[in-house]
Amino acid sequence: MSNKGFSHIGLSTLDLDKTRAFYEDVLGFKPVVADTLRIAEGGHLRHVFFDVGRDQLLAFMEANDMPGVPAKYDAGINRGLGVPAAFYHFAFEAGSEAGLAAKRDQLRAKGLEVTDIVDHGWAKSIYFSDPNGLSLEYCCLVRDLTEDDAVMQERGTIPRARLDFNNTTSATTSAEVSRVQSARGKVTA
Repeated sequence: MSNKGFSHIGLSTLDLDKTRAFYEDVLGFKPVVADTLRIAEGGHLRHVFFDVGRDQLLAFMEANDMPGVPAKYDAGINRGLGVPAAFYHFAFEAGSEAGLAAKRDQLRAKGLEVTDIVDHGWAKSIYFSDPNGLSLEYCCLVRDLTEDDAVMQERGTIPRARLDFNNTTSATTSAEVSRVQSARGKVTA
């Protein structure tokens, strides 16, 4: 049996209207299913699925007056767990470096706080959050991955603050990655 990617990722929100506006109007993801499900024990769920590309979906569920489900909780995952923003995040494909830069500029023009482009050596990314506090990323590969990439090994040192996706300049990040990889005889910038 071969892997074919994911069907959908299911997440929760306390405000489905705000979440839908963000994913549809800001990110441009098309909603493909929207429904309300009554719960036999009381309350209901509102549910919407967005097509994020390649037949893969992102779903959000909003619970309303359901027994056993708190009315308020932190849907941002990382904050609720008390861990850095990088621990749980969702990355969307940007397609190319030019596409990544365009996406950064589009999101900033819509008023979002978006990091500068971060150079990981094998990929480049931008980071931002949705209205729920979920950590999101647009990413693109910048080179073919090798067998060596899959071998667990130390690849450098980063400040703890980087895990919170604070805005870092791509020049600093690129210099860090290049220095580490050059020292190891890997990819050089």
